Amino acid sequence: MILLDIEGTTTPVEFVYRTLFGFARENFSTFLHAASDEPEVRDCIADLKAQCAADRSERKDPPEWRTGAAELEIDSAARYALWLMDRDSKTRPLKSLQGLIWQEGYRSGKLHGEIYPDVLPAFERWRKQGKEISIYSSGSALAQEMLFRTIPAVDLTTRIKAFFDTRVGNKTNPESYKKIASISGFQENRILFLSDTVAELDAALSAGMRTALVVRSSKEENDALSGHPIIKNFDELA
Repeated sequence: MILLDIEGTTTPVEFVYRTLFGFARENFSTFLHAASDEPEVRDCIADLKAQCAADRSERKDPPEWRTGAAELEIDSAARYALWLMDRDSKTRPLKSLQGLIWQEGYRSGKLHGEIYPDVLPAFERWRKQGKEISIYSSGSALAQEMLFRTIPAVDLTTRIKAFFDTRVGNKTNPESYKKIASISGFQENRILFLSDTVAELDAALSAGMRTALVVRSSKEENDALSGHPIIKNFDELA
């Protein structure tokens, strides 16, 4: 089984940070006001409110959460979500809301998924070899699926067995990778995890998986000394 990270592994970092994050930033307030009656969105707002209170108790100085009228709650949720994004937070309600916003963007045609040129040939090669392909990203499973579904001229979700997000655990926790192996029905040593982040690879290796560091662009010297095999693209795994 091949387990893949997204950002910097299958998809350019610039697309994630500039296109996807930029779209979420621009649309948080509008989306929350339009969809605040949806149960999933209400749950996210409630979870953000609880997280904001926890951050305040830990003296992290989040923006004030104004209570009372629904409009105040929604505006507070939008401000807090942007505050979390500024800190590259992986908190689940933030990621869930981002996924819902991106879903609207993909459905409207304003967003399209993006991958590196070697990804599609690799998917086809691995499928012919009988290998299963799964994704593990901090972005919600919904966001992952929509990205791969809207690649121009191809729906890559037909080649992907499963999408895993932080509901299975943090990406730097070895237990997360053990859980993925258990769900997938593979022994850990039968799974190859590809990522551009050393801490994630360290966790997967500790769980018993095989690993490779994907270096799509210039990396810091300590990455080269990480102890993980290094590849520059998926063609090197042919």
